[in-house]
Amino acid sequence: MEIRFEKNPNPAKKPDPASLGFGKIFTDHMFMMDYTAGEGWHDARIVPFSNLSIHPACTALHYGSEIFEGLKAYRRADGKVQLFRPIENIRRMNRSAERLCLPEIPEEDALDILLTFVRTEEDWTPSAPGTSLYLRPFMFGNDETLGVHSVNHATFLIIASPVGSYYKEGINPVKIMIEDEDVRAVRGGTGYAKCGGNYAASNRAGHRAETRGYSQVLWLDGVERKYIEEVGAMNVMFKIGDEVVTPKLTGSILPGITRKSIIELLTKEGYKVSERLLSVDELAKSMEDGTLVEAWGCGTAAVVSPIGELCYRDHKYTVNGGKIGELTQHLYDTLTGIQWGKIPDEFGWTVKL
Repeated sequence: MEIRFEKNPNPAKKPDPASLGFGKIFTDHMFMMDYTAGEGWHDARIVPFSNLSIHPACTALHYGSEIFEGLKAYRRADGKVQLFRPIENIRRMNRSAERLCLPEIPEEDALDILLTFVRTEEDWTPSAPGTSLYLRPFMFGNDETLGVHSVNHATFLIIASPVGSYYKEGINPVKIMIEDEDVRAVRGGTGYAKCGGNYAASNRAGHRAETRGYSQVLWLDGVERKYIEEVGAMNVMFKIGDEVVTPKLTGSILPGITRKSIIELLTKEGYKVSERLLSVDELAKSMEDGTLVEAWGCGTAAVVSPIGELCYRDHKYTVNGGKIGELTQHLYDTLTGIQWGKIPDEFGWTVKL
């Protein structure tokens, strides 16, 4: 695919690594490409980072036809840059596109676009411990007429942001509230798609949890309201006895790439891993009788986030003494070791520039 390049005439000064937060600073360029029904994708270009100009009747603004992804580029100790399982993000984005009736991008073209863009912004990839270059591919429908209909025009973009270490002061377990009022998604809906509407639907419960002193909510299914699904913006896993349990993908849970990687890693290491329905009653029982050994969320931003406390209907349960568990720490060390090139990649997950 031919990609036109327009250099930013006013490149920004690289930020101090100590000042990096998450998604607050952006690189000099962004990738853009347009879609027109009957013509397909066209006008691929890397241009100076700037504001967008969209029509007030833009489809995405009125009907939520929008999807996105999140992945990172990592600076290795040898100075080279690599990505972690980018093809999985591309495949998931195409599944999201199909669900929201947005145009898909051929895998080979999407990977070429992603690698070309990262090479362009490679010098923005920080090297301080725990830092990385966060990549946000996203797509939205931009038909300029009102009315619910198939998307005839769309725009695909990639922006990038150097981000700091998620755990600046060590990995501290978080407090999670099990939500039994609102639901995030239902089977047959858009739960498995990475689209903005899913996150907007979680805001009320998230705010309610925050006012009670909890970091995030643990969602129950939207049909029977009794099966564990996922934590906030992450998948969730529990070590119950000698079994690692993670909720089964039923169509209302995002198929996380970190989740998939952990399952493959633990399986290779000989752990018993089950993807199955886990009721909140079973989880509560395991907390009461002490068979719940560890619990953690997992996702691109944090890799793993240990859970130190769970609250269900005002009953509070401490997990592993409120400390990070041995297995959770092992998963964090192994995955980040692969991502930053500190340990060998035996799975073929990394893609070097």
